[in-house]
Amino acid sequence: MKIDNMVKEIFGRVSSVESLGLLDGPGIRFVIFLQGCKLRCKYCHNPETWELNGKSEIITPEQLIKKVLKFKSYFGEDGGVTFSGGEPLLQPEFLLECLKLCKQNNIHTCIDTAGVGFGDYDKILDYVDLVILDIKAVNPEDYKELTGQDIKFFNQFLSACQRKKKSLWLRQVIVPNINDDRKNVISLSNFVKQIKNVEKVELLPYKTIGVHKYKELNIPYRLNDVPELSEEKLDELNKILKDNL
Repeated sequence: MKIDNMVKEIFGRVSSVESLGLLDGPGIRFVIFLQGCKLRCKYCHNPETWELNGKSEIITPEQLIKKVLKFKSYFGEDGGVTFSGGEPLLQPEFLLECLKLCKQNNIHTCIDTAGVGFGDYDKILDYVDLVILDIKAVNPEDYKELTGQDIKFFNQFLSACQRKKKSLWLRQVIVPNINDDRKNVISLSNFVKQIKNVEKVELLPYKTIGVHKYKELNIPYRLNDVPELSEEKLDELNKILKDNL
C-alpha cells in the first residue's frame, strides 16, 4: 500500500459509503457519498447531504483510502472507487487528495457529479478516469426551475471535461409531468450530440424512495403528487433517445 505524507492535513466530510456498488460506474464500486450540495433539485432523494456541515463523518484522505483498500480485492481491475454525493466537487481539496491516493494504488476513479462545485476542475480531472455527469436540464430556464441554480456552473464543468478529454457517462432523471415527453428527449439528444467522449447516455426513472427523508428533516417535498415513472414510459423515451443519437 502506497500512502504519501501530505504537506498539510486535509479533512473531508463523508455522508456515507457503499462498499459494493453496482450502479455507479463500471464493475463493482466502492462508493463514497460526500457531504454538501449547492443544488436543490425538486426530485432529490438525498436531502440529508445538502448542508456541507450536516451530519457526516469527518475524515482525512489517508483514513478514507485505508477503508477503500480493504475492499480492493472485490472490485479488482474491472471496478474501482466512485465519489458521489451530495456533490463531490464542493470539497475540492479533499476530493483531489483522495483521487491522488487512489491512483497511487492503481484504483480506477470515477466522480458522479452535477458539475456544480468549487476548485481547479482541470487538476481534479487529471486523476479521474470516468465522469458520470447528471444533466438536470439543457434549457437554462428549465434548469433554474428544477435546481435553483444557473446552468452556467454546469457548463463550466462540462467545458473542463471537454478540455481534458474525459470519458463521460451522461444521465438524466425523467420526472412525470416535468420532462417525460418527446420534446425534452429530442432536446437532450441534440445537446448530447455536441459533446465529445460520450460512452453512455442513460435516462433514469423518477423514484419516490427518498420522500420519507423530507418528513424526517422537516423539509417540504415539492413533488408530493407526482407518481413514479413507469417502465413502459421509460422504454418509450429510451427508444426516442436511441433513434435520435
